[in-house]
Amino acid sequence: MHEYTSTARVWGLSCPGFPEEVSRARRWTRDILRGSPLAEDAELIVSELSANAILHTASGQEYGSFHLAVAVSAQVVAVSVTDDGGTRTAPKVKHLDQDAEHGRGLGMVSAIAHRVVVHDSDQGHTVTAELYAGARLGGHPC
Repeated sequence: MHEYTSTARVWGLSCPGFPEEVSRARRWTRDILRGSPLAEDAELIVSELSANAILHTASGQEYGSFHLAVAVSAQVVAVSVTDDGGTRTAPKVKHLDQDAEHGRGLGMVSAIAHRVVVHDSDQGHTVTAELYAGARLGGHPC
């Protein structure tokens, strides 16, 4: 394969920061991944990350938005949600008890995904969750 050729396909979607856009992002992801064994997990991750962007960052304010990317290759499905920032700290996994009503979303994402990466910039935060085809959690082959 040529070094500049990739077999990964990437889709992008920008959404206004309204709560009803979370279901749109979820449906969009489901449509892209139709038939993939990773579709349900990716859909759940997109839902959680999109809701977090709206609830906890400037994405949920007037004129706010969040941006979604889905990258698919034979080995990996990666979903990324970028928010509009407006918080002092980047999102992080919190270890709360099972009865906590808030703050467990990113922990749930990290339990489903094989890898979660948070990138912080002046323009916002990007959370990327990777799901590996043919692997169990922890990166071990099935």
